[in-house]
Amino acid sequence: MMQSGGAATQRRLMCAGVAVGLLTAGLWADQDNPPPKWTVLHCGTLLAVPGEPPQPHMTIVIHDGRIQAVRRGYVDARDLAEARNEPIETVDLKDRFVLPGLIDCHTHITGQYTADVRLRRVEETDADAAIRGVVYARRTLEAGFTTIRNVGSSGDAAFALRDAINEGLVPGPRILMAGESISPTGGHSDSTLGYREDLFAMPGSMQGIADGPAACRRAVRAQVKRGADVIKLTATGGVLSATAAGTEQQFFNDELSAIVETAHLLGRSVAAHAHGTNGINAALRAGVDSIEHGTFLDEESITLFKQTGAFLVPTILAGKTVTQKAAIAGYYPPPVAEKAKAVGPVIQNAFAKAYEGGVRIAFGTDSGVSEHGRNAEEFLLMVEAGMSETEAIVSATVSAAQLLGLSKEIGTIDAGKAADIIATTGNPLDDISALQHIAFVMRNGTIYKRQ
Repeated sequence: MMQSGGAATQRRLMCAGVAVGLLTAGLWADQDNPPPKWTVLHCGTLLAVPGEPPQPHMTIVIHDGRIQAVRRGYVDARDLAEARNEPIETVDLKDRFVLPGLIDCHTHITGQYTADVRLRRVEETDADAAIRGVVYARRTLEAGFTTIRNVGSSGDAAFALRDAINEGLVPGPRILMAGESISPTGGHSDSTLGYREDLFAMPGSMQGIADGPAACRRAVRAQVKRGADVIKLTATGGVLSATAAGTEQQFFNDELSAIVETAHLLGRSVAAHAHGTNGINAALRAGVDSIEHGTFLDEESITLFKQTGAFLVPTILAGKTVTQKAAIAGYYPPPVAEKAKAVGPVIQNAFAKAYEGGVRIAFGTDSGVSEHGRNAEEFLLMVEAGMSETEAIVSATVSAAQLLGLSKEIGTIDAGKAADIIATTGNPLDDISALQHIAFVMRNGTIYKRQ
């Protein structure tokens, strides 16, 4: 049933209130002692712009959550004439490798797949999802990911989480929200698949379900009305939907065009879940901004990627995860297990093919399929497939910021940008696994982790 705007808002506030009330005790910075107006970071090694050489012995000056200056040497806070009459904190990162906060372009922050997920979907509420989301958001932030793009969550919980983080009520990464994925009836993101018909009302535009160009336009507008920052569509079947419909194209070409055209008219980019070759190529011809997964891409796909400038968000970690879980008897329903065994082992090779072909890559994990907080494992898989450590970091900073339309705000450590900064104990340019050992996390000038 479609909710009125007022009812939806009340439900969203309830979700946020429940999550905040139960989970913020002991997790959040003391609201009576806000962070200092000025923070000075003394960096042993600074990779301010991924893709360029790192610099030794650098200072980052931060004011009210934004980067004020990046200076050579270790600047004494007392020398900041403009800050002498305001609180200043100096942070010693002289034995750390410092770089911009990481960006994950493909997450599902309010859920995590388990063997009993289908039962939980009929037992749990939006409030449960909101509470889980608070836990997963903090876990993601402490793993060094200061921005995520959340490409599909049911109900209002993820919107409530995004808004609570923006208001400073709970710790978490900056979130760009897609709301419900746009899917045809019975398609990959139809959440009623495999359940008795009397358990759920027939899903419609507010739930992202649409058939025909007119309904597809309505579904996009509905997600924007709900507060979506980006539009997600399912161009093909997917692994975890409980149907034997395969992983090829599910929307007709005119439906894909209607979704993309409407989203772009409303100032929203479009992320297309796509495994099968025909679906990938149809989505690229329709003008999507990114392909998620890209499992069975071919040479035509690579040509279309380069012609349109679309990004590939590879999610290799999700492929590895479903391959491992499919080997556990009974973990997935039979249709899901069959698709997992076909898709999982192929994604890494598809990424290697796209990378070698010159396709633009933006980092993404599909966390929620894999465990939240383990996002950095994707870096190892990218490097294993042939990408250099430098390029892997670029994909999760500079390139990801470009895809999200946030290059003026995040992705590098430059004066005027948000102070999203992390530090590792080792040098990830020499050993990418260093990104699994985050020692310091700052987002918008507030420190959330230091070791």
